[in-house]
Amino acid sequence: MKITKQAGPPEDLIYFDDEVNLTPLQVEDVVEIFNTPLTGSYNWDYTVADNRIKKLYELGKELNWNGSIDLKWDYTHPADEKLVDPDEQLPHEALEAYQNLTEEEKILFDRHSTAELMSQFLHGEQGALLVASQLASCAPTYNAKLYAASQTFDEARHVEVFNRYLQEKIGIHYPINPALKQLLDKILTDERWDLKFIGMQIIIEGLALAAFQMLKTITKDPLLKQLLHYVVRDEARHVTFGINYLEDYIKTLSPEEIEDRAEFAYEACVISRERLINTKSEQKFLGMSAEEAREFQLNTATFDMFRNFLFSRVIPNLSRIGLLTDNVRPKFEVLGLLEYEHAPDDFECDWTELKKPLESFDKIPEAI
Repeated sequence: MKITKQAGPPEDLIYFDDEVNLTPLQVEDVVEIFNTPLTGSYNWDYTVADNRIKKLYELGKELNWNGSIDLKWDYTHPADEKLVDPDEQLPHEALEAYQNLTEEEKILFDRHSTAELMSQFLHGEQGALLVASQLASCAPTYNAKLYAASQTFDEARHVEVFNRYLQEKIGIHYPINPALKQLLDKILTDERWDLKFIGMQIIIEGLALAAFQMLKTITKDPLLKQLLHYVVRDEARHVTFGINYLEDYIKTLSPEEIEDRAEFAYEACVISRERLINTKSEQKFLGMSAEEAREFQLNTATFDMFRNFLFSRVIPNLSRIGLLTDNVRPKFEVLGLLEYEHAPDDFECDWTELKKPLESFDKIPEAI
């Protein structure tokens, strides 16, 4: 075992050979240390409230899946086909720099842009794993501790399968987006457990759920579609858990405490808007600078629609739990996000859908 500590995350791409067979002595773990003033709690009454949280916990136990054997890892998408559906749905196809690429280069750009997006999924899920493990210690109620423990296992599985897909099927890891790292740092190092809850269960998990659904819809790789389908089912439970628990908890806070949480949620949304802009693959293949790639995405209708789609899942949930206060509403209006306030929230879930057995590889297209 070799552990290397460094001050921040890697900044360079990591490429994986077709065959990765390292001995334990060859494996190097690169770590970045963070410190958090974590305040935990025992729960001594072990009261099992027969509510939605318990029901979600039971569902999680019933629908566990094994990332090693339940996904069809023996499938490999053809090397001469793109992973993401046609260029016409993406804004790059109108750019001269993209049109000048050869077909092989366009496929390679597709692989890199998909790897960049999925690498953010991977890094975000590691953050979710760390936060869920903190919540198992911090959450005050028995049901919430049990659910946080079960979610920790879910997040570990998600890290496992995203990492395996990136290593074995694409062969590339992209570094974490600085804005996502900033948001994870903010959540992981805050001493207040409920702010961790808000940041992860409502903001990051809500955005992730929408992003996973989007990629599941447009990918042409049936293995990736199956992987995302399974992950989405888990994430739907996580977001519903967060809303159901926080709606009751936030009602116990003072107006000043609620305002503090509302401001935290707003700041997390501001950071998240920046997080959605990944530019490294565009810099690499389209000759853009980081700022040019950022401006291109900010001013492109397709990307704007995508960002709005993601926040259409988050804003109604913030409204549901009582964090769209009079003080932060104008700030969300400036961001152009308040229009989603009355969109459907995730408090009510389709229990029949959540209880369905996991679909097999060849049945996933029918389930979408």
